[in-house]
Amino acid sequence: MAINKSKIHIWSLGIFHFIICTVVGFSLNAQGLPYKEEILQKMTLANEYFMKKWPDVGKRIVTNRSRASNIWTRGVYYEGLMALYKLDPRPEYYDYAVRWGEFHKWDLRDGDTYTRNADNQCAGQTYIDLYLIESKPERIEKIKACIDSMMKTAKIDDWNWIDALQMAMPVFARLGVMYQNDSYFRRMYQMYMYTKTKHGAKGLFNKKDGLWWRDSDFDPPYTEPNGEDCYWSRGNGWVIAALARVLDILPDDAPYRKEYLKTYRKMVRALVSVQRDDGFWNVSLHDSSHFGGKETTGTALFTYGIAWGINNGLISEKKYKPVVIKAWNAMVNDALHPDGMLGYVQSTGKEPGDGQPVTYDKTPDFEDYGLGCFLLAGSEVYLMR
Repeated sequence: MAINKSKIHIWSLGIFHFIICTVVGFSLNAQGLPYKEEILQKMTLANEYFMKKWPDVGKRIVTNRSRASNIWTRGVYYEGLMALYKLDPRPEYYDYAVRWGEFHKWDLRDGDTYTRNADNQCAGQTYIDLYLIESKPERIEKIKACIDSMMKTAKIDDWNWIDALQMAMPVFARLGVMYQNDSYFRRMYQMYMYTKTKHGAKGLFNKKDGLWWRDSDFDPPYTEPNGEDCYWSRGNGWVIAALARVLDILPDDAPYRKEYLKTYRKMVRALVSVQRDDGFWNVSLHDSSHFGGKETTGTALFTYGIAWGINNGLISEKKYKPVVIKAWNAMVNDALHPDGMLGYVQSTGKEPGDGQPVTYDKTPDFEDYGLGCFLLAGSEVYLMR
């Protein structure tokens, strides 16, 4: 029987073309936006890991010392949990958050109702969320009393580190909307602008670079080893998250909204320009040689902030959606463990050198805030088309 070599050649070319197309198609799909079910599954996995590890919502957090379980790290986690609950309203999530609030009698850290410390006010964000679901007065009484006590003074310089913006600004914004009282908006703006333009030498925001120094310790002439200004990833992550959360809460005609939106957009442009090729951001945004490497918390906060802007039509989807997709895929493929633990989470601190080394297998001093950031990111990636 004669063999038609030309037909075999054509058949072989067809098989080769099929294989190439399949591989390329798979590669493109791998870099695409995952299905919603997959995004939710990753969020659920990470959250289950934490809830199983911390079944007692009131258990004190012991690292170098013992701390109450409603400090800022845990408050950020519950922000993320409430974002997950909006997507997947499981009773166990709601119960977990309510039991936490009830354990602390809906008060702030160590029962200090009248604290001015923004970190200690962070828990109030979830207390307010739970109040809006079920309007029990005790849920909001103490966080409102705390903020109202600040409003009775003329002091506006409390937020001398940029993390404070995320911890407290959404509380002011929410109260202003709930009580239809612009005075909350005014005070929030005054305190924010003091941080932006007054703290340190000339404020903590560098208009030229579109990024923030963590606090006055990092104002010029302080520089990174490569001579650049020090812009800490997670610190800037807190700011973009604060702006996104506040803009999400404020009415379109609210006073000062334009200022927040202008700064938000400037930050987005600055952050996109320094994203790593693998989708993560370095802990030092302008010096990849200073403890360079993957870091999840800053990456998650940037993902959250940028995805939120896309979902709300405030920045270009065409331009910025690939940034979000690359970042989300990087976190779930490289940082999320099969059991739900998150790797590459920098421990608490204030600069790139803190909590080092940052690795896949290292457990940070606190696991809660990293998860909260991841859940916030997932909640907005889930909503993307």
